[in-house]
Amino acid sequence: MQHAWLQALAKTKSRSPVTFEQWFSGVQFDELRENTLRLTARNEFVRDWVHDHFVPDLVDQLTAVLGQKIVVKWKVQRDLEKPLVESRNVNLGVRDGTETVVDSERSRITSRPPSAVPPKRPSAYPRLERGINNEVLQALNPKFTFDNFIVGPSNELAYAASRAVADAEGIRYNPLFIAGGTGLGKTHLMHAIAHTVLMGRPEARVMYVSAERFTNEFIEALQHHTMDDFRTRYRAGCDVLLVDDVQFLAGREQTQEEFFHTFNALRDADRQIVVSADKYPHQLQRMPERLASRFTSGLVADVQAPQLETRVAIVRKKAQLERIDVPDEVAVLLAQCVQSNVRELEGALIRLAAKSSLTGRAIDVEFARGELMSVGSRRSDPTSVADIQRAVCGHFRLSNSELLSKDRHKSVAFARQVAMYLCRQRLKCSFPELGRAFGNRDHTTVISAVRKVEALRTTDPRVAAHLEAIEKKLAASDED
Repeated sequence: MQHAWLQALAKTKSRSPVTFEQWFSGVQFDELRENTLRLTARNEFVRDWVHDHFVPDLVDQLTAVLGQKIVVKWKVQRDLEKPLVESRNVNLGVRDGTETVVDSERSRITSRPPSAVPPKRPSAYPRLERGINNEVLQALNPKFTFDNFIVGPSNELAYAASRAVADAEGIRYNPLFIAGGTGLGKTHLMHAIAHTVLMGRPEARVMYVSAERFTNEFIEALQHHTMDDFRTRYRAGCDVLLVDDVQFLAGREQTQEEFFHTFNALRDADRQIVVSADKYPHQLQRMPERLASRFTSGLVADVQAPQLETRVAIVRKKAQLERIDVPDEVAVLLAQCVQSNVRELEGALIRLAAKSSLTGRAIDVEFARGELMSVGSRRSDPTSVADIQRAVCGHFRLSNSELLSKDRHKSVAFARQVAMYLCRQRLKCSFPELGRAFGNRDHTTVISAVRKVEALRTTDPRVAAHLEAIEKKLAASDED
């Protein structure tokens, strides 16, 4: 049992070491006995996230080794005696009076008395355990930090301004408006600001939302007559407000009016505001002049498409974070082929890694060139939601009625989540619109599905392979 657990945990960590260490510092291994794995989580959020993103793979590996289906039982307890990740070591539990530890620096397994365990490192977010800022942490990507952001001539002003805002005790630029096209690093900088503020000033009340989420919360407050709570949350209960993709407020007059007053209330109280959009303030369509002018009253910093040297550095950094062995010539090839979008550049690297893992081929220039040529001529958008639904049904061998049904079986639910994610990414449909297209589901269900698949795409090679196969089918149908 112990050997099987060690194997499963090591394989799970190898998928994405950075993400593993981030989340398993809040998880404790209790025991694996008969067919039951018992774990303890520091809080319910950690439990739910690990259960959704890591447990299925752990269970599959344990089942394969032990030959029996494993059931996972959770307990929630704020103080963990033996978290699975402690400092730079992965703690695999205590047995027979000794503690088995994987030393991640030396890649070896050792045993030692429990008393030799180093003291527990203070949490980077000490107020999280008291319920403060828990919500914003759910929205933040742990990899989107300033340390992981590659700076070049195309983004150095936005990076410097973001650091100044995050590090300052007082207000430096208010508001800070970050402008730039899709996939160039605006969201990364927003998350990095939030992470830095929380680490340096854990008492600060930080809110990070997309403009679409702000709109949805505003609509719900109107429907349920809770506008006083909504305004208190965004005005009195907020020290730093970060709003992503503010261009989605275009044409939503009531939401624009509410955001205008929220903006004024925060700035009058010397609370920091950071906003991002895919255009400069004066280029935002169907946006009131008085709101656009307020966006320009602080500092407007843009991010442009990175130059070749910066793109090569981005590939190397992503490979380092994901522990992907990429030769320099492959990094240069990727940077030459994908020029305009950092997200697509990183996605191309993940696809190569996934294909390499699934086929057993090394990532070399010949392999990379072949894969890049196969996807180079893809058109970005299919015709409709129905096209994506048909492609997903064909890939997973489901009928359209099954995809749109209330069936919650794991395989059907996963296919449905993939279809929702692809529709959102390729067609930019709103969440309510997608909910109606998938059997009149609530928009929150769609949001959850999109976020889940988006996270798995970068951490699970099997999910990345599924998505790549479906996207190839969509591209082929577009060409026909």
